[in-house]
Amino acid sequence: MSDLAKSYEPAEVEKKWREQWVRSGAFHARDTSPLPPYCIVIPPPNVTGVLHIGHALNNTLQDILMRYKRMDGYNALWMPGTDHAGIATQNVVERQLASQNIDRRSMGREKFVEKVWEWKAQSGGAIVEQLKTMGASCDWERERFTMDEGLSRAVREVFVRLYDEGLIYQGEYMINWCPRCHTALSDLEVEHDERDGHLWHIRYPLADGSGALTIATTRPETMLGDTAVAVHPEDERYQSFIGKSVTLPIMQRPIPVIADDYVAREFGSGALKITPAHDPNDFVIGERHGLEVIKVIADDGTMAGAAGPHYSGMDRFHARTDIVKKLEADGLLEKVEPHRHAVGTCYRCHTVIEPNVSKQWFVKIAPLAEPAIKAVEDGRVRFVPKNWENTYFEWMRNIRDWCISRQIWWGHRIPAWTCMECGQMTVARQDPTQCPQCNSAKLEQETDVLDTWFSSALWPFSTMGWPDKTEALKTFYPTSTLVTSFDIIFFWVARMIMMGLKFMDDVPFRDVYIHALVRDAEGQKMSKTKGNVVDPLEVMSRFGSDALRMTLTALAAQGRDIKLADERIEGYRNFTNKLWNASRFALINLPQFDFSKTTVDRDDLDMADKWILSRMNRTIDATRTALDGYRFNEAAAAMYQFIWGELCDWYVEMIKPRLSGEEPGGDAARNTLAHVMETTLRLLSPVMPFITEELWQRFKPGGDSIVHASYPKVDTARIDEEAELEMRLVMEVTTVVRNIRGELGVKPSQLLKVVLNTAGAQGLESTLSRQAPFINKLARIDSRISTGQGDIPENKVVGVAQGVEVYVDLSGLAGEDERRAKLEKELAKVEKEINFFSKKLMNRGYVDGAPAAVVAKDREKLEGYKADAMKLREHLKGI
Repeated sequence: MSDLAKSYEPAEVEKKWREQWVRSGAFHARDTSPLPPYCIVIPPPNVTGVLHIGHALNNTLQDILMRYKRMDGYNALWMPGTDHAGIATQNVVERQLASQNIDRRSMGREKFVEKVWEWKAQSGGAIVEQLKTMGASCDWERERFTMDEGLSRAVREVFVRLYDEGLIYQGEYMINWCPRCHTALSDLEVEHDERDGHLWHIRYPLADGSGALTIATTRPETMLGDTAVAVHPEDERYQSFIGKSVTLPIMQRPIPVIADDYVAREFGSGALKITPAHDPNDFVIGERHGLEVIKVIADDGTMAGAAGPHYSGMDRFHARTDIVKKLEADGLLEKVEPHRHAVGTCYRCHTVIEPNVSKQWFVKIAPLAEPAIKAVEDGRVRFVPKNWENTYFEWMRNIRDWCISRQIWWGHRIPAWTCMECGQMTVARQDPTQCPQCNSAKLEQETDVLDTWFSSALWPFSTMGWPDKTEALKTFYPTSTLVTSFDIIFFWVARMIMMGLKFMDDVPFRDVYIHALVRDAEGQKMSKTKGNVVDPLEVMSRFGSDALRMTLTALAAQGRDIKLADERIEGYRNFTNKLWNASRFALINLPQFDFSKTTVDRDDLDMADKWILSRMNRTIDATRTALDGYRFNEAAAAMYQFIWGELCDWYVEMIKPRLSGEEPGGDAARNTLAHVMETTLRLLSPVMPFITEELWQRFKPGGDSIVHASYPKVDTARIDEEAELEMRLVMEVTTVVRNIRGELGVKPSQLLKVVLNTAGAQGLESTLSRQAPFINKLARIDSRISTGQGDIPENKVVGVAQGVEVYVDLSGLAGEDERRAKLEKELAKVEKEINFFSKKLMNRGYVDGAPAAVVAKDREKLEGYKADAMKLREHLKGI
């Protein structure tokens, strides 16, 4: 065992073990093994991505499960990889080219795609290296990419099969269109922001000159494409209007007044302008009534030719302003009202999307959704926490067909070819060389690519070699657990379930653990504009990866968002130092110790040894139970309390005289300490892998990695209720004395005389008698036990522990003047705080105006200061 440095420096240690683990293949799983399988597929981060705090949480939790199961005897596979992220990656490369004054269209598709592959080779692996920095124990030999050869083959296979079964089709349909990215977006790729806008009330004159209908709209620019005005068939106000025509303002085009049940009589005027080309609901109404579809907004967000020569080429929002002015000038603008409403924006570039009728490719989703709903209903897939099942069901039962085509160049190009001679379309696994209908070689491939989520939906089985029947699939599919965030339940989780059931005839995973959001210390969502983003890479460079991992684990309570503050991370950095120092103490006191011969099966264990072994086994039980139930915070709390609060604070202090030879029992103490330290390292390793590996190698030099050590199991024979009860009394009495010592300002080295009165704690006399030497030593006291009032000192301070009255004798204590001065100074500080909070809480403006929780906290502080003052005055009386 080599000497351990006085302080833990994580950077060097982490680099060493990160490289060693990867180099040695420590995380490699076997396709065939007698061990039970455990598998997680990583939610593939975007190839454009850099590690953010959400990734840090997600991958920490996955890594804990993987390391735990690997150590617990499972053939554990954590499948790594990245997503090609179609729109995001194309945007990155386009911006890069734009900085060189190059437009992708001038390059052409082939050269642009080559450029993206070049970018991917140079910059696309950043996030993978950052995951390794965190200690992610993925099987890195298996790393996949959603556009690698194998996954591309799987994508084509799925597309062709779905097309052949009639589940993929082309259709003219209302889609979400991003004018900036020039592509369709699925409903899930549209973010809805609440914004302040206006509701314009516009008069549409009846064509016969007998009056006008007033409509209300939030988008006046679309009125140029109106092809009808609709009213509710039972709205008495408009019965005489149905079947007539109105003149469309500005365009001077007659359009019919129609009756439709969709119209909400209560909204606006109860008359609805119908623009089938630019509103999804209007599109459906238009189909029902056979209305013309007039597209007045072009794909680039400018007004199209159909909007008329004045507006053609004008930006849509400039056109809105111009149209409102024109209506006002013509006397057709009745009124304008402020109106707060949801505005759809592109999830990538945040441009306001445009509903657009266009020919797209769709997946007929209902036949796939039905078995996916049943899989969750019957428990084959389990959501943790369970309440997320309701979110899943709500979406799945109201699902629309999935628009899978995107008008970009980077991605899986749709495997469909049209014959330029006869018009025949061919969908095929391999690129065709001629038309199967007319044998012409003039074939043109579909220019659209597939939605990124299409390939991601196949991830659990495509990464393992499907459509081939591989050993990996036989062993690891269905996978065990998926760890992800709530915001991609629809994007990804649901689609994986649908595709897994369709192509593997089984669910893709058994458990779906949904973790919460990481927020700032005040509970605010992190954003660059607020300046409150926590960079995990920067945090790890300051505090170490293990400290960040432990912090996130300790805060990862089910269903509760994480409030992350530097102080918390710093606290767990202190915890790593505490573990390091305890290990250093052990190594100094266990020179030449043979850990392979450690035994606690012996008759000379004293109460402290039995207690620490009992507490350790209870901690093992609590940790295992918590990890099995995905209660990561409870596992972290159990280990933290045991290591810091019991092992370091109590046991190490209690055995020092035995280890030094001042007291007998040194061999039992050494064996117990050695056993507890090596077991504790194994227990903590899944959460804090770097420091535990470093210490493990110091305790067992030249041995195998802790990665392959066995995870501790509970030894119920070591759970000792009696030892725990006795030690609890020792700890509570000692704590009472230490607190009194601190409050009085008595130096730790000064011996105190104490009477332990058991009159109110029947049955504890014998326990106190047995453990008096421990208490005297730990609390630095000279104690005697009393069962009545006769031995109670006159000049005293009293505390209580489990009914035992602890009387600290103040008579004859040296340094009375010094203690009085210290207590008076402390009392003055406390009285100042009482005065401050009393005045604050007497201010009605503050009490009525401040948040209730803040006021309640101030009241709590005031009561605490009052209690402190009372105690300090009592202590001053005793001097």
